Amino acid sequence: MTGNSHLERVLGMPSIVLFGLAYLVPLTVFTTYGVVTEQTAGHLPAAYVVTLTAMLFTAYSYGLMVRAHPFAGSAYTYTQRAFGPHLGFMTGWALLLDYLFLPMINYLVMGIYLGAAFPAVPAAVWIVAAILLVTGLNVLGIRLVARTNFMLVAVQVVFIVVFVVAAARTIAGAGLPSLTAPFLPSGGEASAVFGGAAILCLSFLGFDAVSTLAEETREPRRRIPRAIMLVTVIGGALFILVSYVGHLVFPRYAEFTDVDSAALDVVGAAGGAALTAFFTAAYIAGCFGSAMAAQASVSRILYAMGRDGALPSRVFGRLHARFRTPALATAVVGVLSLIALVISLELASSMISFGALVAFSLVNLSVIKHYVVDEARRAPAQIVAYAVVPGIGVLLTLWLWTSLSGTTFAVGLAWIAAGFAYLVGLTRVFTRRPPQLQLTP
Repeated sequence: MTGNSHLERVLGMPSIVLFGLAYLVPLTVFTTYGVVTEQTAGHLPAAYVVTLTAMLFTAYSYGLMVRAHPFAGSAYTYTQRAFGPHLGFMTGWALLLDYLFLPMINYLVMGIYLGAAFPAVPAAVWIVAAILLVTGLNVLGIRLVARTNFMLVAVQVVFIVVFVVAAARTIAGAGLPSLTAPFLPSGGEASAVFGGAAILCLSFLGFDAVSTLAEETREPRRRIPRAIMLVTVIGGALFILVSYVGHLVFPRYAEFTDVDSAALDVVGAAGGAALTAFFTAAYIAGCFGSAMAAQASVSRILYAMGRDGALPSRVFGRLHARFRTPALATAVVGVLSLIALVISLELASSMISFGALVAFSLVNLSVIKHYVVDEARRAPAQIVAYAVVPGIGVLLTLWLWTSLSGTTFAVGLAWIAAGFAYLVGLTRVFTRRPPQLQLTP
């Protein structure tokens, strides 16, 4: 590192952990609450346990790669350095699927919950209005960045505390259901739990975000890996707690009014109309902030790729003459987000998990390649640390990946195939080095 980077190392452990939790968005547990609860026959907490277990191995691998490359923080960078630019490009292409779907799922969820709160207004109206507003604000340069948005995280944490307390009072008055049933699937329910766990990878997107602060953190090789693990554990614990309490207060998943907005039934059972209104306000505010940040980020990623020749520069590589923002790229993201009008919440969630699981698998493999193959760290303890543990991470993420639905695979593999064909043309059948992707705006 050069220049005054040392002077910028001002962040300690609390700051970077809070940053990671801000990216995780604590209330994201309610995004897929009904979809996965129904799929797992009421075993959402068990599905979260499975997902958290897989994510802990991947978080460990991210920590090891941060130690190797403390100046970077993405699966794309790690794969590129471990396996070369071509596989790195394909990893970046898979991640791009996540980036494109993240704004879309926020718009979709806003439409679902505002449509439920105001049934006289169709959900499509809310979706289009949100896309137009967020796209317009991003073109004007008014950008809401997650790291400055801790107040929304605080509101979500306050809601979770109130929800748990209200639910405890309701459960105490109505009598306790089975305390262990949400964690103990039986018979054919186990495979359904793994399918649900694959979708829940969406909830953990951002646990690695603290790695982007490596150049601003004191002792990054020590603190960033610990922060990644802490964010994963704290986030996972919150998701398990909320989903478990939700099941106890509303165990009748077959009676959801609408599976996509099932959180309203759960919150209503815990605290009535007042808590439902609090939840809707906090959740919509969080989704709006997330949509602002996600669309701003992906539009700048597309702009960087257009500027560097990885995408057509005439469309993506231009800035607005007045506002100096990537207006065309932002508009493209807005247009693509209109898919939220026709896509299901389950498919949108699964597509994000598809790209994430591809990237997570390659991060685990990058650890083995970097430490065991390239650096020849092959003592018994090193084999365990750099091969066995990441190898388990590979198997777990691939297991979850193959648990996704057939439709998800069809769409996801079509995206991968399109990226491969684009790479072949871009490199003239691998005779040229592919351009680097700027996946950190």
